[in-house]
Amino acid sequence: MLLTPRFRARPESPSAMSRSRPRSWVSRRRKGAALFASAVSVCLLAAAAPAGPLGVGDRLYPYLGNPGYDVAAYDLSFTYSGTNDKPLRAVTTIDAWTTARLDRLNLDFAHGTVQSVEVDGRPAVFTSAGEDLVVTPERPLAEGSWTRITVRHTSDPVPAEDQDGGWVRTSDGLAMANQADAAHLVFPCNDHPSDKAMFTFRITAPNDYTVVANGLPAGADRVGRTTTWTYRTQHPMATELAQVSIGRSTVLHREGPHGLPVRDVVPSGDREALEPWLARTPDQIAWLESKVGRFPFETYGVLMAQASTGFELETQTLSLFEEYLFTEPAYPTWYVESIMVHELSHQWFGDSVSPRTWSDVWLNEGHATWYEELYAEEKADRPMADRMKAAYTASDRWREAGGPPARPKPPAPGQKIGIFRPNVYDGAALVLYALRQEIGRPAFERLERIWVREHRDSTAGTADFVRLASAVSGRDLSGFFKAWLYGEKTPPMPGHPDWKPTEPVQRTVRARPAGSRTTPR
Repeated sequence: MLLTPRFRARPESPSAMSRSRPRSWVSRRRKGAALFASAVSVCLLAAAAPAGPLGVGDRLYPYLGNPGYDVAAYDLSFTYSGTNDKPLRAVTTIDAWTTARLDRLNLDFAHGTVQSVEVDGRPAVFTSAGEDLVVTPERPLAEGSWTRITVRHTSDPVPAEDQDGGWVRTSDGLAMANQADAAHLVFPCNDHPSDKAMFTFRITAPNDYTVVANGLPAGADRVGRTTTWTYRTQHPMATELAQVSIGRSTVLHREGPHGLPVRDVVPSGDREALEPWLARTPDQIAWLESKVGRFPFETYGVLMAQASTGFELETQTLSLFEEYLFTEPAYPTWYVESIMVHELSHQWFGDSVSPRTWSDVWLNEGHATWYEELYAEEKADRPMADRMKAAYTASDRWREAGGPPARPKPPAPGQKIGIFRPNVYDGAALVLYALRQEIGRPAFERLERIWVREHRDSTAGTADFVRLASAVSGRDLSGFFKAWLYGEKTPPMPGHPDWKPTEPVQRTVRARPAGSRTTPR
């Protein structure tokens, strides 16, 4: 974020699910789910206890996610009337493995009306508790069983008070911005990046609208005055990365490296003006592939929305951008391109390799900022060292205000997206710069490639990065990372003894609420 043979949509059995996914991904998911379920088993409530909100124990978002099951696939159906201030009719179907015996289960859902819930085809009792939908099936679910939950509900695009994110109302329709904790404002889910799943989208809209979602198209069926568009992902995805665009849009197609299909979604009236920007994407993908390896997904593209969000967002395979970024003449070309590269970088760092907890978000934003800066250095002669020195100067102030990079302070009440502070952007990129200074460029570049390859389509945390960096460099780096990631004060920069972390006269990088952009320098 800045202030990114097909799997069957509804697998009928565990054996069908196993055939549809890479074996390594299935084994990693089952192992991770078992460990995670064990860690949070104390949170499970007995059947006689009152229904209440649960969570997977995330330090920053304690009530996000739910214990006791591991989602394998979502099938999301939305019906859009043509008016973006009215609730959409929706059906969410969840296929999951249970990781514990469940007399009832919780889903994250907080902004819509639930009409009915079924578990394995049988009606289930449901109630609300906090931002959870608590479901009691007709029969308890055995540990290790395959289950399907179907929720018929509405999805409200008008935000409630103190609820940020979810649907974004554009000038001609809707888009999504679910990071960090807002997917459950759109559909019932296990809303935590540790539980990635496959997605199918079925969106019905009037015929004069175009619909695009994550993944590849799987049909557009026109019936009378409406068309139902279907999209499917070919790789697992975190709920925060879901994207649906509904608007009077044009889809532009081009080819990326190795025949990668690239599709961009733009307001139809602006396609000619925006085309020069979009034409840059294939070369940007090729540049990043030269740094970290093959693009990790089945497609990519840019969604340019006529909306005022204050940020760009790396929704998987279809990054969300404000159209204003590309039409405002005050933004220099190098700056706009570096922001495009920031969101593109997230397809590797944050989307393919997702954070295990939200405290690991520095791995997302630090790497995206790193490649944003490296691109500006190599393509526009904007020295990375200059920006790093400026960040170093401000680093102690950032740590005091927002916490160190790997232990950000919890968001303030009513500002749940407040973890997106400078300490996890430029502050985290500064950690990577210090690491490159410490272990040398060849080892650092090797580390980056191995990281995205070993954790592709999975989740990983700070401890994983520390272990891999130590292995690649051939020495124990735990002390180095402890100081740089968790220290209240910024350690000395290797190779730059003259750099001093002092309070600057004027802020060099402004705070980025919800990933907002920095001012061009």
